[in-house]
Formats: sequence, C-alpha cells, structure tokens
Amino acid sequence: MNTNFVEELKWRGMLHDIMPDTEELLTQEMVSGYIGFDPTADSLGVGNMVQIMTLVHFQRAGHKPIALVGGATGMVGDPSGKSAERNLLDLATLNHNLESQKAQLAKFLNFDCGENSAEIVNNYDWFKEFDFLGFIRDVGKHMSVNYMMAKDSVKKRLSEESKSGMSFTEFTYQLVQGYDFLHLYQNNGYLFSNINPVEVSVENDTINFEIRVVEGKPAYFNKITVVGNTRTNDHVIYRELRTKPGNIYSKSQIVRTVRELGQMGFFDPEQISPDFKNVDPNAGTVDIEYGLVEKGASQVELQGGYGGGGFIGTLGLSFNNFSVKGLKDKAAYKPLPMGDGQALSLRLQANRFYNTASFSFSEPWLGGRQPVSFSTSISRTKQFRYDYFTGQANKDQFFEITGAQIGLAKKLRVPDDYFQLSQSIGYQYYNLSNYYTGLFTFGDGKSNNIFYQVVLARDNTFVNPVFPLGGSQFALSAKLSLPYSLFNNIDYDDLENQAEYQNEDGEPDQALIDQEKFKWLEFYKIKFNGTWYTRLVDKFVLKTHAEFGFLGAYNNKRGIIPFDRFYLGGDGMSQYAMDGRETVALRGYTNQSLSSQDGSTIYNKFSLELRYPISLKPAASIFALTFLESGNGYDNFREFNPFNAKRSAGLGVRIFMPAFGLLGIDFGYGFDSEFSGDLKAHGWETHFVIGQNF
Repeated sequence: MNTNFVEELKWRGMLHDIMPDTEELLTQEMVSGYIGFDPTADSLGVGNMVQIMTLVHFQRAGHKPIALVGGATGMVGDPSGKSAERNLLDLATLNHNLESQKAQLAKFLNFDCGENSAEIVNNYDWFKEFDFLGFIRDVGKHMSVNYMMAKDSVKKRLSEESKSGMSFTEFTYQLVQGYDFLHLYQNNGYLFSNINPVEVSVENDTINFEIRVVEGKPAYFNKITVVGNTRTNDHVIYRELRTKPGNIYSKSQIVRTVRELGQMGFFDPEQISPDFKNVDPNAGTVDIEYGLVEKGASQVELQGGYGGGGFIGTLGLSFNNFSVKGLKDKAAYKPLPMGDGQALSLRLQANRFYNTASFSFSEPWLGGRQPVSFSTSISRTKQFRYDYFTGQANKDQFFEITGAQIGLAKKLRVPDDYFQLSQSIGYQYYNLSNYYTGLFTFGDGKSNNIFYQVVLARDNTFVNPVFPLGGSQFALSAKLSLPYSLFNNIDYDDLENQAEYQNEDGEPDQALIDQEKFKWLEFYKIKFNGTWYTRLVDKFVLKTHAEFGFLGAYNNKRGIIPFDRFYLGGDGMSQYAMDGRETVALRGYTNQSLSSQDGSTIYNKFSLELRYPISLKPAASIFALTFLESGNGYDNFREFNPFNAKRSAGLGVRIFMPAFGLLGIDFGYGFDSEFSGDLKAHGWETHFVIGQNF
C-alpha cells in the first residue's frame, strides 16, 4: 500500500471514530469502500468535500473507492431526522443531477488505474427492475416493523410534537438504504456477509448510525454445471454462462446468465433454475448448477389456401439449433443434426402467378471463441403478369428479384454489454420483362442494388423472449447504397434533352429516363425501432413501442427509388408484391391502406399494449392483449406530421408453439378513415398473425 489510510485521516483531523481492527485490515490487503451521495442538486456542495477527499485518500492508499449516487433513494426522500419531508424529484431532474455529479467526481478519482480503479454506481440501476410485490417479498420480509418503529428517527416524526408526521414513502426508505448494502456485498463476492444497521443516537436533526458488517470470506464460484440438456451440446451453453469457475461471486451475473439462457430459445425460460451446491463459508466457495428444461427449437410452416387468383402453397422449415458439424454423423440425423446453436431456414411459396424461395444460415459464435455472429442468405422471387382475359399467368411477362446477403454481428462492451453491432453487405438484381403494371414508369429494364447495412441494437429484456416481463430493446439501422451520381458524370436533369431518351416524336420518354436513373439504385434508408416492457401488477405487462422510417436520396435529380418503400396498415404480413417493399402493421385498417399506391418514404408508428399470460408452459405459451395504436405514412417531409395519425384500438390473443412458431388473432377498430378528408371511422378489422410479433 502506498500510504496508511488511517494515519492520513488522523493527521488531517478527518477521523472521529473507528471500528476495532480496521487499521490492521487496511494495511494487510486491498479493501473496497463506498460513500453515498445525495442527488438533490446538480452540483456537489462544500459539505461533500470531506466525503470526496476521504475517497481520494482511500484510493491513494491502494484501496478501491466506490461512489454510490442515490438515483433511487433520491426519488423517495431521506428520513434523516428532519422535521419535514424533502421534496421529491422527478426522474429527468434526478438524471440531470446525477450526470453532473458524476462529471465532478471524475475530476477527483482515478477510474483507470488497474485493480483499484474507482467506480461510480447508481442504486437506480438495481432498483429499477423491482416491482412493488417483488420488493416487499424479497426485501421487506427480512425487516421487522417493530425494529423500524423503534428507531428514534421514526419515533420523532410520529410523535405528537411532529406536525407533518411521516409518509409511508419515507418510512420504507430504511429498506431501500439497507438493500444498497446488501446489493453491493452480494455483487462483490460477499455471499456470506451479515449486515446490521444500528442506530446509535439522535441529536437534534442528526442521526448517528453504525452499520455493523460481518463480511466473512469473499466467495468464489468453484464448479459450474448444467443439467437437463439432452439435445443442446454442452459447449453451446457454457459459452453463454457469465459465471465462470474462479470468478468472484456476483448475484447479478447469475441473474444475467439466467436471462441469456432463456433468450437462446432452446430452453423453457420459466423453468431455468440456478441451484447453489456445496456452499462452503470456510473455504469461500460455492458451486452453481443450472437446471434446464429443453423445448422444441425447430418450426414447420405448412400452409395451403386460396388467394392472388389461385391456390397458394407454403413450406417453411426453421431449425434454430442446427449443427453443421453433425452432417457427417449418420447417427445425428433425428431427423437432422442438432445441438450446436446454429440456425438454418428454408422457405418455399408458390401459386400460378408467382413463386419465391429463400435460404438462410447463421452461426452465433464464428470460430467458437468469440460471440461474433455470421449470417448469410439468398433469395429469388418471380411474379408473372395476370392476363385479365384468360385468367391465366402470362409467362412472357414477369418481374423477378434475386438477392444475396452476408453479415457479421458482434456483442459490444461499450456503452454496456447489452449492445450489439451488426454489419452486412448485400446485392439485389431486379429484372422486369414486359411487365407493365403502373407501379413503375417502365416495364422493361434492369436494376442493380448493392448496399451496406449497419444496425446498432440493444436488448436487455427479461428471460422469456415470447413474453418479456421487463427490460427494453431498440434498434437503429442504416441501409446505404453507393453515391453513384458523384462519379458517373451523368446530368440527370438533362436526360430529357438527349435523343436516346426521347420517343419517335422527339418527346422525353419517361420510361427510358427512369431506367437510366434506377439502373443502379442510389438511396439511404434510416429506421428506428424501440420497445419497452414494464411490469405493472402481478404478470400484467405494458409494452410501449415506437418506430420510425425514412427513405431518402443523395441526389434529388435522380429522385427516390421506386423500391424498398414502406407500406403501412393491417397485419404487417409480407405480401407477394415484388418491389422489395417493407410492410408495417397497424391494426384496425386494411393491409397497406395507409400509404399511397407507390408506397411511403416516411412513416411513424406508436403503440401501447397491455398483456397478460394465460399459460407459459413449454408446450404452448398463450397470452391475451389489448392495444392502442397510431401511425401514418407520408410521401415526403413536407407532408410529415406525427400528429396527423390514424388511430386504432382492440384486443387479441397470441399462441406460441415451438413446432409452429407464433400464431395469433387481433380484432382492431380504426377510429379514422383510410382516405384523407373522410371523417367516417373505418370500423372493425380482423387480423391473423403467423410467425411474427407486433
């Protein structure tokens, strides 16, 4: 150690009292210590200087300082013996104060000096996931009301001399404060600690507390085992575990492991159980055994029906726990090799007028050592012109799209380890042969689309991916083509004056002009999608959702491409249209009715959905829901108005079966007309959902 911490405080006059044997402990090993800071203002005051300098000298002596800012406790007040309650602060004000205080603390403490680097923790981070019932069950049951009432700080506020009394909010502050100690100890290795706050004295408006802690030995994970996996190979599970042998015990890492095992999709998230084995306080070790119950990870889609002028047949196969390595093992075919966590999907759909086929494969751990995901996909779709006179498909008139895409995704550590960065490149080939439908100004021509796509996403939803009880997920994506007009030396404003783009009468031929404009697609597409899950009471979960999309052009002379547009309204199920459109659900209206015929270049959507689980069994997860939604599509920014929205409400049911995926039905009522200027409500719509979630 660099200096003697106790001696340093003594000669500076900063030490009033000390627990026995403290100085001896501090001279023998590195110790973690924390001081709490109250976020009632956006600046630390003079009164905080003693606490800050204590942490500074603590770190200089070779120890690890922890500054705990009270984002949660700041929201409920502080029963510190004052005669009146403190004004409660809203979350926005608290966050502002916290960020300001963190910036000030960073000027005094060293956050990058190795083993004893300083840390700033915010108790809101571990309290935000508590609901009321969970808190009183897991924390409140350990505290006696008699004990809390006996404290002078409480008795003083409840006496006849007190005019204001004490609210339940500040009364429960004692539980919140006590849990701070427990959380810090349980997530820094002290599984065997015993914490007992003792009120020493109350003088005027000052309370003296002693927090008597019997730490015991720091606990370390010893043996980590997994049971219950019959199909999934051990290495697929062990690489996802955040609890490693030899790591210091952390309750939060156990919780995180349970969450990520549930999100793999191979196990029943409701039955993942971490069991403590061989807990040895003398040796300071604990074994963890994760009990798993496997569920079906493969899905079959086999449909037949009438639509689009004829019978439509669909065959879809998804193997979400596939094993390429097992292809060489004949004994592994049950019916296909499984167990390595890879995903393989094949989908075929056809009728008289169109056919489509797609194949995709992904490996979540490329090379097996790092969580870098590799994915690839190919697809081909062909649509024939419908002959209104014969009612048959004209095979000489068609529109086809062929595409391929390859990508890599990596889990990040900054800003936190819930983030993932995905990058991919893709190519699409559009071929129109005598296919005049009015959708494009040309019916003969070819287009090429080379694009780069990047997605920044964060997902910290709780355990069950079908029915999350909390957390959030969002994705910000950009799809970009090359800016061809910067280097192809084509003046697109002058094309109409060039003979090769004119008809026999010398007039501009718009079809020829558009073929040139869209020979190589030039565009950028920005999208945002955010979802938040909030557990209200029992298992009632409120899902809040917002999304936004914009398709733009680098060069306004070329204009916005006729492909890749947004079509809003209805069930959101992909139709067989061939222009690469994105369908966006908005229940209570007919499919794609809230966008123009050519598709929207801008859209926004907002929804609130209250969910309640009927069953979360491995065989079938079922939940009911009711929803409010609003949104609209726009042709340009001049028309964009998020308050000019189409509104709807309704209710529905979702059923998830491992073999068939997600199925559902919604009944939605549209409060507005699908047509501008019409004040009549659209009314009721029934939506069937297959293989997707809203």
